[in-house]
Amino acid sequence: MSRLTTLAEALADHPGLESSRLKQDRLELAAVPGAVSVLVELLTHEYGFEFATLLAEDLDCGFTLHYFFFHPADHVLVSIGTSASGELPTISDRIYAADLYEREAEDLFGLHFSGHPFLGDFVLHDDVWPEAVAPMCRRYAATTPSASAERASTWHPRRQLTESGSVVFPVGPVWGDYLEAGLYVLEGPGEQIRLAHTRLFYKYRAVEKIAEGLPVPAVLLLAERFSGNAAVAHALALCQAAERISHTVVPERARRLRVVLAELERMRYHMAVMAELAGSTGLAVGKAMGQELEEALLRLAARVGGHRYLFGLIAPGGLARDLDAGALATLGAELPLIVTRIRRYRRLLEASSSFLDRIEEVGALDAALTARYATVGPVGRASGRSLDLRCALPYAGYACLPPTVAVESEGDGYARMRVFFHEIEDSGALIGAALDALPSGAAATGWEPCEGSALGWAEAPSGAFFDWLRLDADGRVQRWSAGTPGYRNWHAFHRAVEGATFQDFPIIMASFGLSVAENDR
Repeated sequence: MSRLTTLAEALADHPGLESSRLKQDRLELAAVPGAVSVLVELLTHEYGFEFATLLAEDLDCGFTLHYFFFHPADHVLVSIGTSASGELPTISDRIYAADLYEREAEDLFGLHFSGHPFLGDFVLHDDVWPEAVAPMCRRYAATTPSASAERASTWHPRRQLTESGSVVFPVGPVWGDYLEAGLYVLEGPGEQIRLAHTRLFYKYRAVEKIAEGLPVPAVLLLAERFSGNAAVAHALALCQAAERISHTVVPERARRLRVVLAELERMRYHMAVMAELAGSTGLAVGKAMGQELEEALLRLAARVGGHRYLFGLIAPGGLARDLDAGALATLGAELPLIVTRIRRYRRLLEASSSFLDRIEEVGALDAALTARYATVGPVGRASGRSLDLRCALPYAGYACLPPTVAVESEGDGYARMRVFFHEIEDSGALIGAALDALPSGAAATGWEPCEGSALGWAEAPSGAFFDWLRLDADGRVQRWSAGTPGYRNWHAFHRAVEGATFQDFPIIMASFGLSVAENDR
């Protein structure tokens, strides 16, 4: 008996469960709001499911909340839908990783979660947005001007430490280089950071609101561009949601080429993180060498796919165009040479005692904190959390080309560095394996939009990424939710900073490899 069948039978008479629909790879539950928190605890603590994402919808029947879970071993999904027209009990007291998702739903839809300790001033800053504004509700048009910066100058960081000699040290939100806007409030006596607070969403762009009413190809442009350094992963998640709605079967050649593009993106993303990590410790030459390797990967991507960040290649049904034999031969010949250079770069970094002194035992997240915040991607894997959607929910060609998942236990900057470098090499190996076994045939199949909803996902370079898509009868987007890895990793970031020194802060931030743009969509 499958896990989903066992679960469906066990929950058949559960109080508050309104309906249960068992499908091939998922179980869809509907429950009254008061039963959700108990169901959530059963799924996660008794049946071993992982929390995936939480999102709200404004439908004709009122507000609806969807909770999604998956089982890493059995590759199956469970969703819980509930009415959100009234007050909802929080689940963040049982699954702390849901904290920021609930705060987003409160800000953007005006929902209230009873028992949540801190709602508001998250996506919509209180000093900029009026309290009554809920921009994701259908009554608000995407073109309606609502925010005002008139009161922004009066905002100041909230002081939490009151002991003698403690200081509040705000870093940002404006930076002197190309870093994206973000405020990091550090507090402590002397040189040690006792408390840290991260304030993002200075540039909330409402891309999910803009997507409403657009056809899927137009939304695909948004998905690729709201955080372009992970364009392939974002496009993959969206296209797979669209394909699940229409039950489209992607050709095997396209599935393998999707792996090639996703892993090439991962290599470039990780190489950029390593260059920033070197620079954060004062290794100017090391940073330049890392950026040179990143540039080599960007140029290779342009020669293979026609765009340095691989825009415009992923499409519903497969690829927008096939990759010709010459481009693939170039990739197969040049990528191993770049990997060899990256290995040498790693050896040079690890031969620098001053570099290792700055990242070892710095910014550590232990296993308990990692489990509490459910961190994802290299950040989670560096702290013993082995979750990788390429294995837990295989997509594209990963069922035939599984990655070797690197897991470290120390959770410090050096552990994160080792995971990043391992994944760069493993991505190179996956690309080689995909090219060696690349079948002939079509790189796309016909795709027609149809009414329905589905969840899509991808293991983005920074971690698990979940896209929810609902299409109306005309095949236009009614709701798109982009569940980024930032709601896990940014959430935990302050815990890695607390206890470190002020001069360690930029090193810890670089070692996390986080994206503000991916979060502030």
